Amino acid sequence: MAFLKRSPWILHYDASSCNGCDIEVLACLTPLYDVERFGMINTGNPKHADILLITGGINTQNREVVENIYEQMPEPKVVIAVGICAATGGIFRECYNIVGGIDKVIPVDVYVPGCAARPEQIIDGVVTALSILEKKRAAMAGTAQTREEEQHTEQAGEST
Repeated sequence: MAFLKRSPWILHYDASSCNGCDIEVLACLTPLYDVERFGMINTGNPKHADILLITGGINTQNREVVENIYEQMPEPKVVIAVGICAATGGIFRECYNIVGGIDKVIPVDVYVPGCAARPEQIIDGVVTALSILEKKRAAMAGTAQTREEEQHTEQAGEST
């Protein structure tokens, strides 16, 4: 099913950024950049999201929240870390409460560098995430087909 590639739902979460990257994420929604032309929908519910776009680093207060959001998302899912803070903790990594980048808590598929990341870079990261999402979807479909074939073989063996 190629529907994910045409209409992915994105959940944006601000982990602990300075809001520089968040403003650039919002700029992607303006008519100038118009990320919705790719069919993307910004959702507020992790149970409907295909892509998790996170800005900011992980701190001791939001660690559990990020883990919960990630666990609530259905498979296949892709995580995009936007900005240097999401990648490494950025200028805040020396702070007492910063754990580090997003990959310290959940797996990250795409890193969008910058401080703040430009809308063009964010859109490029989302397009990259779409191809990863399609590959994960195809792998899941292949795994499901293999399981069905194994079950069919087992059932055929039992009936003889």
